[in-house]
Amino acid sequence: MKKIYKILLIFFYITFLSNVYAADESFDIWLKSFKKLAIKNGISEQTFNISMSKVKFNPKVIEYDRFQPEFYEDTKTYISKRTSSKKVKNAIKIYKQNKKLIDQVEKEFLVEKELLLALMGIETNFGKYLGKMDILSSLATLSYDKRRRDFFTSELITILQLIDQGIIDYNILYGSWAGAFGNFQFMPSTIKSYAIDYDNNSVIQLKEIEDSFASAANYINKIGWKKNNTCFKSAKLSNKIPKKYLNTSARKIKNKTSYNKIKKYILNNEKLKLSDKVIIGVITPDKDIIPDAENLAPAYLTFDNYELILKWNRSLRFALAVCTLKDKISNEL
Repeated sequence: MKKIYKILLIFFYITFLSNVYAADESFDIWLKSFKKLAIKNGISEQTFNISMSKVKFNPKVIEYDRFQPEFYEDTKTYISKRTSSKKVKNAIKIYKQNKKLIDQVEKEFLVEKELLLALMGIETNFGKYLGKMDILSSLATLSYDKRRRDFFTSELITILQLIDQGIIDYNILYGSWAGAFGNFQFMPSTIKSYAIDYDNNSVIQLKEIEDSFASAANYINKIGWKKNNTCFKSAKLSNKIPKKYLNTSARKIKNKTSYNKIKKYILNNEKLKLSDKVIIGVITPDKDIIPDAENLAPAYLTFDNYELILKWNRSLRFALAVCTLKDKISNEL
């Protein structure tokens, strides 16, 4: 069995490399066609030629997109690693170093400083892991690729428009393999819609504290964040709870209902002290990820703010970690 597996693995790898080399050869043809599309979308030929002069097909990007190692952690482990005491200490340090600015941003955008610090801490470990990949090459590679071509073509057009308008400097566009950039990992469309030149120097600098914090606050505010509202609460579920209420996907929390209708299935409902009228969702994040995970544990009741974090990053556990770190930071400030 192992021998067959090795043969299949070798065959798969050779096929993958063959496709990569073939793609590399035809990438230049695609790039010429894309240039016409870019110019039709208002990007000057000069901007295109300068910005895209060093763009190359990057097979690593396709590899990351297709064949990332499947390493799953249970929710408890995932959250504990990302909300450690060291992470909290680093958040406090960043806050103390930039207190005046962060307090100003919180007041102006009505978004808790603890949330902003938590997002930055989990996204890039407070700016330490911003990514080193050439974003234009990454976006071009993914735009050339067929799997999500429309999405990444739109993102590449958007970043070129921002460069053409002088809003973004193409020389500093290094970030994640998927094209995310800066302290809070904004995609080009997010930059276009929500990024702010907060220090008024005519350039949006998302690797700098001023612009990145204000932009993150503007983004989360504009999508509906309610300051000081709860994200989630841990719950102990009765095995009689109808399965329709249990969510394992981050795409959409389905079958939300009033707490009054579901509290009879919540074994620790008296400790939660929730209004009967509040609308909640129920998530059991380990069920579809961890082999042999219990259907009902761990379980969480989620509220509107939690779902807004899902708009930032479609991961149930990411949102749990952000809100948990937010609360831990709050306890220390």
